[in-house]
Amino acid sequence: MPSPSRNQPVTRAFAPPTPSDRPAPARGERRIRGINPVAKLAASAVIALGLVVTIDWVSASIALGLEAVLLIWSGLSFRRIVARVVPLTLSAALAASTILLYGRPSGATHLEVLAIHITDGSIELMVATFLRVLAMALPAVVLFGTTEATEMADGLGQVLKLPPRFVIGALAAWRLVSLVQQDWQFLTLSRRARGVGDGRGVRRFGGQAFALLVLSIRRGTALATAMEARGFGGRSHRSWARPSRLRCADATLVFIALVLVGVALTASVATGHFTPILAQ
Repeated sequence: MPSPSRNQPVTRAFAPPTPSDRPAPARGERRIRGINPVAKLAASAVIALGLVVTIDWVSASIALGLEAVLLIWSGLSFRRIVARVVPLTLSAALAASTILLYGRPSGATHLEVLAIHITDGSIELMVATFLRVLAMALPAVVLFGTTEATEMADGLGQVLKLPPRFVIGALAAWRLVSLVQQDWQFLTLSRRARGVGDGRGVRRFGGQAFALLVLSIRRGTALATAMEARGFGGRSHRSWARPSRLRCADATLVFIALVLVGVALTASVATGHFTPILAQ
């Protein structure tokens, strides 16, 4: 069979993937993807720091409602929103359930069994905790779900002026995190093929988790050695292939976050529900 010449184009099956092969985001999603990751980080920090000063359901519910409106405006598809909100809701529910059962008792008692003490105060605190966890985590989950790792590294290195050694190491670690689930599946299949993965329970999980830990350490060591050999650990001035700058849209996002927190806290104070976290 004759071998293809050098000038002959490579077949599509063996051609490397190009940016055009990836599915293009929707128009609305392109709006939020075009915002600098540093501005996304700043907006998430403003909302989190603003809501952490109080633990009441009024400020958390208002902030969550305004975030829901902004979430619709962002243009993310309904499927992507559900995929991010459902795990977050489950985590918030678990955190709120502990507050309900073991929170600080106050008011009328509804149930008291051993250390479990459910009162009016613990119920109100449970609702406030559930809403506050959602309101604080939703912006970060949505915003960072639309941020590429390389864009985040460019922003940290050029806008925040963090050391390139730290930024590139964080980027490499971020890339490796996405391989953990795939490694877990491959370990499951390989152990099952050797006849050692048919057991169930804690023993099987512990053995496979230890194997995943060893694999991760080996991969991280090899990656660190390769990066040092290629000069990524140098302390000289480093140039950047993609410029990262703050624009008007980035400042607008941070301003919206400030307005959101201001409205939520003002409503909390006006209704008399403002409860400083230090008072609890």
